[in-house]
Amino acid sequence: MARGSRTNGAVKAVVMDKREAILRAGVRVFAAKGFFNSKVADIAREAGIADGTVYLYFKSKDEILHSIFDRAMTDFIEEGKRELETLSDPVEKLKRIAHLHLERLSSDRELAIVFQVELRGSTKFMQEFSAAGFAEYLDIIKSTIAHGQKNGILRSDVKAVVCAKIFYGSLDEMVTNWILSPNRYPLPPMADEVLKIFLRGMTAK
Repeated sequence: MARGSRTNGAVKAVVMDKREAILRAGVRVFAAKGFFNSKVADIAREAGIADGTVYLYFKSKDEILHSIFDRAMTDFIEEGKRELETLSDPVEKLKRIAHLHLERLSSDRELAIVFQVELRGSTKFMQEFSAAGFAEYLDIIKSTIAHGQKNGILRSDVKAVVCAKIFYGSLDEMVTNWILSPNRYPLPPMADEVLKIFLRGMTAK
């Protein structure tokens, strides 16, 4: 390998490390202080870098928040697609989606707080949130439901997109309750509770 290639590789690694450190610090700061009460200086301090270094990677704390969401959604969707490829039964796919959703967010409580609370702090963020990776995620759920309807497994007298929103909304509410509850309990088992209700209502007679 040429020396230039090694140098470029090392530079890219440093950039990715710094960017990752800033994003991780952003998650911790936003979860602890709230997005609107946080400053770029708080994130820099948490990441152990100078304030100016943050601006080499992100224009503002708004961009940091968006990047946290984009990266998390990209990782989740990629993981979900890999796992769903091994399944053919729409019902089994819905079960896997539900468990992945709650497993992923329960594994990082700070990230869950950012997702459930800070990303929804304004209409502007909600609009951008809905237009970003969330739309692709919702489409995966909708397509799975539509497949089940086409095959006669799931009832077809309801719109797939409405069912997808209900399905996502139920899981979303489980995460919000988990965050806000004064009690500590495992989140993933709540997927089974959601599935019991959803599938009983959606299974074709």
